[in-house]
Amino acid sequence: MSKGCGTKKKLPPDKAMESFDDGVMGEVKLLFNKVRAYSPPPGAEWRLPDPSVVLCHQPSSHPHLQALKQSLNEVKNQLSDKDLAVWHQHTCSTNRAGTVTAHLRGAVNAELCTQAWAKFYEILGTFDLLPQTALQIGELNSVHLCEAPGAFIAALNHFLQTSGLHCDWNWVANTLNPYHEANERNSTIADDRLIAHTLPWWFFGSDDTGDIMLQKHLLELQGFVGNMHNVDLVTADGSFDCQGDPGEQESLVAPLQYCETVCALLLLGPGGSFVLKMFTLFEHSSVCLLFLLVCCFSSVHIFKPATSKSGNSEVYVVCLGYKAKEVVRPLLSKLIRNYGPDIASKAAMFPNSSIPDSFLKQHEEICTFFHSLQINTIQENLQLFNTMSDEHRRRLDKLRECAAQSYIQRFQVQFLPRKRWVCRGGPMNWGKPCQRKQMGSFNQRKEIKFQQWRQRLAQGPYWTWIEEHCQGVEGHGVVLNGPLIEGDLDAWFTRVGSALPKVCSSTFCDQDLLDLLNEALEEGALFPPGQRCAKKTAACCSCSFQSPESILTEFCQSLNVTSCVLVGNPAWQKIHLSENVPQLQFCVGPSYPQVFVSTLYDGHPDDQQQLLSGLLAALRGLVKGSTLVVPFCSALTRFTASLILALHLCFHSISFRCPSAGPPAVLVCGGFSVFPRVFTVLQEVLEEMKGLEHGRQLLQFAPMEDLTRGALPDFLTSFNNTVMRQQLHILMQTGQGR
Repeated sequence: MSKGCGTKKKLPPDKAMESFDDGVMGEVKLLFNKVRAYSPPPGAEWRLPDPSVVLCHQPSSHPHLQALKQSLNEVKNQLSDKDLAVWHQHTCSTNRAGTVTAHLRGAVNAELCTQAWAKFYEILGTFDLLPQTALQIGELNSVHLCEAPGAFIAALNHFLQTSGLHCDWNWVANTLNPYHEANERNSTIADDRLIAHTLPWWFFGSDDTGDIMLQKHLLELQGFVGNMHNVDLVTADGSFDCQGDPGEQESLVAPLQYCETVCALLLLGPGGSFVLKMFTLFEHSSVCLLFLLVCCFSSVHIFKPATSKSGNSEVYVVCLGYKAKEVVRPLLSKLIRNYGPDIASKAAMFPNSSIPDSFLKQHEEICTFFHSLQINTIQENLQLFNTMSDEHRRRLDKLRECAAQSYIQRFQVQFLPRKRWVCRGGPMNWGKPCQRKQMGSFNQRKEIKFQQWRQRLAQGPYWTWIEEHCQGVEGHGVVLNGPLIEGDLDAWFTRVGSALPKVCSSTFCDQDLLDLLNEALEEGALFPPGQRCAKKTAACCSCSFQSPESILTEFCQSLNVTSCVLVGNPAWQKIHLSENVPQLQFCVGPSYPQVFVSTLYDGHPDDQQQLLSGLLAALRGLVKGSTLVVPFCSALTRFTASLILALHLCFHSISFRCPSAGPPAVLVCGGFSVFPRVFTVLQEVLEEMKGLEHGRQLLQFAPMEDLTRGALPDFLTSFNNTVMRQQLHILMQTGQGR
């Protein structure tokens, strides 16, 4: 909290707090005081080393710190046989601050009230994080790195709106783009509830990935915030999924922390603040990074929020009073030249000889303090795992209740009406499902990791659902009714980025199915790199597919069709239909194999261009009421989702079927309604695609707001899930993915 600078009305003391005994109150007080600071010895000053020694020496090992690491990992190893879901439930029940977020949601109407929200509001309430100069001139500018889903932004908004700090607040955020299909799920936050409403404020860079560890994005971000007079606050809440190797979390995340720090030093103005999430601080990379920060800021604190689970390694480095770029400029240029994800393979930032003994001694004391807190919590949780008495449970409940009420009082958190949220009171129902939860113990997950994909699939929770695909009813009852009357085509725009190497994630499917399909294709490795078509693919003999004839007959008769145009599928030209079915017309389009042989699916730019070209030719030849049949490999990408949205504007109904020959699926679009503006937009998109340089791809041309609204996302999810279940079943049965 920027103490003394606002007119925040003090909340009256909570009389309920008087019911807690001194022991409970004392323990809760300690919960909110897990903080240590670095301070140079009297009469001394810590200075940055000469740039000539930077990134020139091998990393050092600090014996005392490595001993702390070893002892912590020995305690953590006792958790290796614990089922993660069961252990998580247990530690949530013992977490003293475990009910704070629920209390905040009910009492103060906090937007996007997650644990991250509570942690950052706690940081705001504990430190003078907002620079005095910014508050005095009435303008605050903040940049939030690795920010998804946006809880720090929501917390800062709540703080500003309820603290009487009347200032113009401008913010920019960065994160790995949750909509970019090449971003791996283990490093991407899927929750887009706030992002979807505030996309213009999010920086994803020229390749649209949002990867802040790319040097070009560092420099582009500097331009993106160029309209800010002075950047007053940078937060960095980034991490990776390290559950595969939890003992090396610090080393795995170190390159990201390096990039976040260099970015902050480049962007911040004089007097600015920086908040960086770190974990254990035992490695030489962490020693160097923290020494860099204490030399660049007036004060640096290591803080463990009460609302950060005590048993994990997470801490926040709170840096106040940036000494301006002049102090760090000679060093900063060298740090920027070495910026990137491979920094861990390079030399240490500073040689050990450049780190003062006084700093290293303080650092070891700080590490020892937080090491003890974490070990004590893990050992207590282990002790209580199977032997918690009723008396201990009652005391824990008292502590949790006291902590929740103390949080409200301590940080003076007040109610905020929905109309003053970041999202201005709009509905927040677009969010994708949360990340998949790791199941089983660490040892079990380690064992599963070395299994063949067939074993993982057959023994996993998805196999029963996948087997249901062979009943031959896919697509029946799933209809996208139209034509869509909402949709401002003047607001549509194209988004171009680097060509997709692979489809790793999608907004429009069950992500676990996509992961399983990727694993099946990658472990199969039947086809040479770059080969996207199989010469011959075998259908699954146990599956029931509709023939092309029955699909066309069904729709032509049910829709009373007088004209039917088919895009692509040359083999379908030989179809013999009954006399009461209209003659088919054919337009050239992409030819897809029946079985996937690539991890690109519908993401290959050549196929996308062929599909769009064929669609345009077909649409121009349609008359009112016509039916259009289009082959689709899948609709996982924003590009193909945009195409289906365009069709949604032109047809009374869109259904899909999985044929016994040809592509994995076809869309059947019935009841054409002329919409000339759609033709113009699609033609402009096609021309732009043709003009792109090698290595670039048109990723999207309809806004995410339109792609995630109404019935479209559910239709796309049903379509993609059906296709992927079909593909997994065929690969499993025919040995394609062996």
